[in-house]
Amino acid sequence: MGEMVELKKELLRDVDLAERLLGRERPVKSEIEIRGKITRSTIEEISRIKKEPEWMKRLRLRSLELFYKLPTPKWLVGIDVIDLDEMIVYSKPETERASSWEELPKEIREFYERLGLPEIEARFLSGLSAVFDSETVYARVKKYLEEKGVIVMPIEEAVQKYPDLVKRYFMRVFPPSDHKFAALHGALWSGGTFIYVPRGVKIREPIESFFLIGKSGEGQFEHSLIVADEGAYVEWIEGCSAPRLTKFSFHDGMVEAYAHRNATIKIITVQNWSKDVINLNNKRAIAEEGARVDWVEGSIGSKMTFVYPSTILKGDNSSSRSAVVTIAKGPYLKDSGSKMIHVGRNTRSQVINKTISADGGINVYRGIIRIVKGARNAVANVECESLILDDKSKAHTYPHNQVDEPTASVNHEATTGRLTEPQLFYLTSRGLTEEEAKSLIVLGFLEDVLKELPFEYANVLTKVVRLEFSEYGAFG
Repeated sequence: MGEMVELKKELLRDVDLAERLLGRERPVKSEIEIRGKITRSTIEEISRIKKEPEWMKRLRLRSLELFYKLPTPKWLVGIDVIDLDEMIVYSKPETERASSWEELPKEIREFYERLGLPEIEARFLSGLSAVFDSETVYARVKKYLEEKGVIVMPIEEAVQKYPDLVKRYFMRVFPPSDHKFAALHGALWSGGTFIYVPRGVKIREPIESFFLIGKSGEGQFEHSLIVADEGAYVEWIEGCSAPRLTKFSFHDGMVEAYAHRNATIKIITVQNWSKDVINLNNKRAIAEEGARVDWVEGSIGSKMTFVYPSTILKGDNSSSRSAVVTIAKGPYLKDSGSKMIHVGRNTRSQVINKTISADGGINVYRGIIRIVKGARNAVANVECESLILDDKSKAHTYPHNQVDEPTASVNHEATTGRLTEPQLFYLTSRGLTEEEAKSLIVLGFLEDVLKELPFEYANVLTKVVRLEFSEYGAFG
C-alpha cells in the first residue's frame, strides 16, 4: 500500500501518466510471433493456433478478402504511419493463462501491479481478465457469477465451449463489411472477453477487461462481446494502456453488445494508451424492445484516436445514452462521436460529447443521428461542448442528422468556449489563485461525465486530467 502511495506522489510530479505508470518498453518473451504481409496463410496459421472451428476460419478469410477490396475510410487520417507489412499481427506471450497474479511472470505482473489492478479487482469487481499483446494472460471471476449461470471467459474459450451462442452474435452487430479496418479486425482478432448474462440476472458489481500493448510495431485486435438476455443487467469496464514504445503500435479493437428485451448494458472505457499508439476502437450495440445501452468513454492517451460508440435502437421503447470525454493536449488528434440509429417506436437517445484541446491538440466530433421512417415519436438529444485552452488548439464538429420520420424530435446543441478573464476574476476574487481557478474550470467542465464513473475510475480519470493540465493549474 505504501508503494502505491509513493507511486501516486510520483504521478503528481509527472505529465504523462501512461509512460510514468508503465515506464518504457522492456523485453517480454513471446512463445509465438507472426509478422509480415497479411496473407491467407497468415490467417490460417492464427486460426490453427487457436484450434478454431471451420466457421470461424471462414469468417476470418472472408474478412481478409474484404480488407483488400475495401478502400481506406476518408475519416481515418494518419493511419499510414503504420506499416502493415512489417507489423507484428499476432504475439502470444511465453506464459500460460493464470488465475492468480502470482502465477504470472514477474515482467508481466509488474505492469498490472503498477496499474493497481489487483487492488481494484479485490475491492469491487466481480470478474477481471487481462490481455497482454494478443492473448489473455489472466482471468478470474467470482464464484457467485457461475452459480447464477453467467458466462465470463476469454472469447477464444467461448468459441470452443459455446460455439452456437458465440456464432449467433459474433460480428453480426458490427460486420466486417462496415469498413476496411473492421474487416482487418475480423481477419486478425485475438484476445478479448465474452460475457453472457442469463434472463433476469442482474450483476451489480462490474466486470473488467484490461488490454495492454507491450511491444513496438505491434497490432492488437482484441474482440469483446457482451450479451444480456431478457431483463438482465451488466456493467462492463474496458481499460487500455501501454508503456512508452520506440515506434508506433496499432490498436484495432472491437466491442459488440446485444441487449435483449428489457435488458440493460453499461459499458465504461478508460483509455490511456501511451503516445505511441494509434487507436481505432469499433463499438456498436443493439437494443431490443425496452432495453437500454449506456456508453461512458474517457479517452485520454494515444497519438490518434478514432472511436464512435453506437447504438441501434431496434426495439420499441428502447433507449441509449453516450457520454464521451476526449482530451487532446499536444500534437495529438482525437476523432470521436456517438451514433444513434432509431428504428423502433418511442425510442430515446442522448449524446453528451465534451472535448478539451490544448498545446496544439485537435478534437473532432463526428456524430450521427438517424431516425428511419416508422420510428414514430423517437427523440434524440445531442450536446457537444468544446473547451479550447489556447490559440494553437482546435475543435471541429461535424454532426450528421438524418430524419425520415415526421413525428420524431431531434435537438442538437454545440458550444465552444475558452478560458476567459471574467471566469478567472470571479474565482480569484473568492480566494483562489489563478492556477487553482483554471484547474477548477477544467474539472467542472467534465463533471457531468466524471460522476457517471465508478468511484475508483473517476478518481483515476480526475488524476489523469490533473496531470495533463498541471501546467495550467496546481491541482490537488
